[in-house]
Amino acid sequence: MTTRDIVFVAVGAVTALSALLSVTTKHVVHAALWLLVSLGSLAGAYLVLGQELVGLVQLLVYVGAIVVLVLFALMLTRAPIGPHAEIDTPGWQRVAGAVLGGATTALLASLLLPLFAGATADLDRPSTTTPQIAQAIFGTWVWPFELLSVLLLVALVGAFAVSRIVLRRDGADRHDADHRDQPDSRDDGDRANAPTAAISEPGTERVG
Repeated sequence: MTTRDIVFVAVGAVTALSALLSVTTKHVVHAALWLLVSLGSLAGAYLVLGQELVGLVQLLVYVGAIVVLVLFALMLTRAPIGPHAEIDTPGWQRVAGAVLGGATTALLASLLLPLFAGATADLDRPSTTTPQIAQAIFGTWVWPFELLSVLLLVALVGAFAVSRIVLRRDGADRHDADHRDQPDSRDDGDRANAPTAAISEPGTERVG
């Protein structure tokens, strides 16, 4: 096993572990940060394999755009950051998700591992060069990338609109609650302006 193989296995382990922590943590900001580590480690795996352009695109698009979009969505919607009882998933859904994820992994492994079992690649002289990858990404597949950017923009605008609606509704509810809790000032004014009975001291009379 060469040094490159050891580095690739280490980077792959960090990627898998951080991805697992991203979907199992109950803190939303921690999940976004673990996703950042996972996507950055995946870019490192691309660099180890000799695909510098794919690694840089991974950093620019996913680490520099999607993770920032997630953080902005959290800040704009003011979603609960820590564990919350109302949005916490029950245990059976977690078990079902784990079983479904394991079954999907086993299915992909059974299909892809026999397909690439005897394949070899020369990482020092790759068959696919950087200009070819750039031509495929920004030539053949440029429209899917543009549609993805529009989708992210729509998601950001939608998060901002939802946050405005929620903030307006919360403000109206708070105003109604404050109005109910505040005593009626008109009753106090009427009570203060009401005629008072004349109190005469002993030995004195009121002159009309």
